[in-house]
Amino acid sequence: MEFAVAMDRLRDYVRVAVIEDGNRIVGFLPYERHSFGIGKPLGGFLTTCHGLIAVPDLKIDARALLRACKLTVFDFDHLVAGQPTFAPFESDVRPAPVMDFTLGFDTWLEQVKTNSPKNLKTVRYKERKLGREHGELRFEWSSPDPGVLRTLLNWKSDQYQRTGRVDRFAQPWIVELIDLMHAERSPDFSGVLTMLYSGDVPVAGHFGLSTATTLVGWFPAYDTEFAKYSPGIVHHMQMAEAAAASGLLMVDMGKGGKEYKDWLKSGVLYVAEGRVSRPSPAAAVHWMGRTPFNKARTIVMDRPSLYRAADRVLKGFGRVRRSMQQDTDAVAKDPTGAG
Repeated sequence: MEFAVAMDRLRDYVRVAVIEDGNRIVGFLPYERHSFGIGKPLGGFLTTCHGLIAVPDLKIDARALLRACKLTVFDFDHLVAGQPTFAPFESDVRPAPVMDFTLGFDTWLEQVKTNSPKNLKTVRYKERKLGREHGELRFEWSSPDPGVLRTLLNWKSDQYQRTGRVDRFAQPWIVELIDLMHAERSPDFSGVLTMLYSGDVPVAGHFGLSTATTLVGWFPAYDTEFAKYSPGIVHHMQMAEAAAASGLLMVDMGKGGKEYKDWLKSGVLYVAEGRVSRPSPAAAVHWMGRTPFNKARTIVMDRPSLYRAADRVLKGFGRVRRSMQQDTDAVAKDPTGAG
């Protein structure tokens, strides 16, 4: 609810469908309604899990739901898999790795060791080395400091640019949304900012959203000055311990091609992508624009060699773009070239 309310404050296309059975409310569907009746999950690319919020096993006519919402298409890519209303329209189902602490932190750690004892040994070595060379390590759970949040967002923005991705924080409303989420503090929903320090220097952090049981991974980042110590992975190990100690049962790392997720995971959730549409010219145009892209993305994600190649290309593009920006900035500071 808090996320939907915050989104509604910032964007004018936010809607929530209320589903009733007689006089009883049985479900909600948060969504975005864009031009030509194109529907998207609330938060779009910012959300790693979406779908109907409903009583168990609720099944309704998906196209009738679209009609009531004045949508021609509902396009989803992180839907909770298997929901009866949308299951017939799923085109692909993928695992989202999780750190599961249901049986305790030590049990999770044993699973990580089983996944890759070499990786665990290497991370622990780098963790000790970072502490020796730059100061004792300190982990902060749920920092309320907006300055610490800005540090993290600056790292993440730099990462987007460095790796050739779109800088999400170039959009002011996204930064404002994160600020609103950071201010949320309740037992059932809160923004959790974590930070790993070496001495007094922040080296890696993460901002995510927490329910009573689950921390949802959102924005991890680190200071590249400390890259040789793998501070992001060191941070994730300490974040897992702190999450378990706080009473959380799971950290959802989200679907994606990051290798570290494979050996930190101790379970998976399943999310689906697909689309529901009603016959219309807008739906046909949307299909032509989205379907080839989705198929190409699936092919790349399914083949590690292609994923690594695509990642290298994006990083190369990022380096070129940053170099061009530095040249532009230099000319702006000294247009005569006199130095």
